[in-house]
Parts: sequence; structure tokens; C-alpha cells
Amino acid sequence: MGKAIELNEGNFDQIINSEKPVLVDFWAEWCGPCKMIGPVVEELAGDYEGKAVIAKVNVDENPNVTARFGVRSIPTLLVFKGGKVVDKQIGAVPKNVLAQKLEAQVA
Repeated sequence: MGKAIELNEGNFDQIINSEKPVLVDFWAEWCGPCKMIGPVVEELAGDYEGKAVIAKVNVDENPNVTARFGVRSIPTLLVFKGGKVVDKQIGAVPKNVLAQKLEAQVA
């Protein structure tokens, strides 16, 4: 079963430059909506194993990456393709909304 990859300042650029689309969940331990969307992100990691990369960034532990992408409210989910942001979702949403964003990039 796929699992979301924990990103940090050290591995972030390498991971987002994947040939596959990359969904990155910016979250924090103290954030209620982040806790709601966390299991959804993990499910997507299983659903898209081999097709997309699903990853998470703890904003408290990685302030530079968080600031670089202008993440001000969490959860913020960014979809990268070829290292560039191609889609964005702010706030907790149902799984199908995130799945649609990934589907658009997988093709």
C-alpha cells in the first residue's frame, strides 16, 4: 500500500521534480482540518501508487519551503508537474475533489 512521503527542506526539490504529478499536503499537528484531510491524503497515496507521488510537508518543521510557495493557511494542497505548481487547493475537501485534480495531471 502506498504511503505519503514526508518532505523536508532537504528532499523537497528532488521529489517535486518527479516525472509523475506530485500532490503535496502542507499541514501541521495543531490544525484540525489538516487532521481531517490527513487520512484522505494517505488513501490517495494508495490509490495513485505508481501513477503519482503523494507527499506531506509539516509547516512548523519546514518554514522555508512553506514560505517559498506562499502557504499562509493550512491545509494547502499543491499539485506539481515537472517541478511547477499546476493546481492548488486551500482547505479540507472531499477525496474526489483531490482525485480529480490528480486525474487531470496523470493523463
